[in-house]
Amino acid sequence: MPLTLVSSDRFADHLMPPGHPERVARAHVMQAVTAKWSARGVPVRAPRPAIRDELLRVHAPAYLDLIAGTAGRAVKLDPDTFTSPDTAEVAALAAGASIVAVDAVLDGAGDPAVAEGEIRPDLFSAVVPVRPPGHHAEAARAMGFCIYNNVAIAAAHALARGLTRVAIVDYDVHHGNGTQWTFYGDRRVLFVSTHQFPFYPGTGSAGEAGSAGAEGFTVNVPIEAGATAGDYTHVFDRVIVPVLQAFEPELLLVSAGFDAHMNDPLAGMRLSVEGFNGLARRLRDVALAARCPAVFVTEGGYHLKVLGACLDGLVRVLLDDRSSASAVAPDAVPVPVSGGSPDAEPLTPDDLPLAEYATVEPTHRGPAAVDLVRAIQTRYWPGL
Repeated sequence: MPLTLVSSDRFADHLMPPGHPERVARAHVMQAVTAKWSARGVPVRAPRPAIRDELLRVHAPAYLDLIAGTAGRAVKLDPDTFTSPDTAEVAALAAGASIVAVDAVLDGAGDPAVAEGEIRPDLFSAVVPVRPPGHHAEAARAMGFCIYNNVAIAAAHALARGLTRVAIVDYDVHHGNGTQWTFYGDRRVLFVSTHQFPFYPGTGSAGEAGSAGAEGFTVNVPIEAGATAGDYTHVFDRVIVPVLQAFEPELLLVSAGFDAHMNDPLAGMRLSVEGFNGLARRLRDVALAARCPAVFVTEGGYHLKVLGACLDGLVRVLLDDRSSASAVAPDAVPVPVSGGSPDAEPLTPDDLPLAEYATVEPTHRGPAAVDLVRAIQTRYWPGL
């Protein structure tokens, strides 16, 4: 798939208190991955800030005023979500990056080969490495490190462009409550989430399936802690891929969180880098079969080497780069662990070689999640 990256050094200007997991070093890793693939010829687009009217498609006016009022200040918005002097601008830029990516893939990324009929415009994809993340942000509430809901804003932009079937897949380890509630009553948007459950933020039970008139257009797949790549593969092959195929999206958006990795400090899943690559391959293949473009926007992922390896692997998958059997060399992306930001601190786990003890075999967790979802969703998606 022809690929575009949407990235900016400014995502490092959103600062967190010392010791916070959503730290500036994550932006440095994103920049390193972007620089690597830019040097290999992958086009990189600069984002623009989302304007107020674009943000209002998802967020309440009073909330936008609240965030704007934090400019130049450090403010605690909730127990784990903070602003710094530049956060209001950077958060608008993160939301705008997702909009730029949607426009890029829907317009064929401006490739002359499209006009000449050599490339199908629906084959384009984009990766949007941004921070702050977005999927927890609700209409009038910041939470879970999130200020603006980047993916929801991207979906709303696609709807404003005239699309009528937009799919969002969220494989962050935490449920994307903000995205779910944004489209809970909207049949034009299919929201599908895999997440550790029970866990933060407390939403995402299988019974949350959409409000009246949009039942079945929210598909939650809650998975018990300890799930392996085999469990996720089982869930994707038996629930997520069939539902996406039945929905026939015109655009696929992905909330790409990498905190279900076995080494992530904030959760209890057991995915590997190659496990994440496998999920990306399945979503890429769904998009290709549906003849729809795909946009992957980063969410969580708080082990720096894992974040770099998973982002690098995602780019390889979308480029269909088979240059290595494992699809990614874990230490191929340099990871800064000190200096360069006010909140730099010793990051000993991130400074060690990335070690994985992966199992591809499913446990009871994947089949149990599938059975639970089928009990709720088969009435809406008979193919399950």
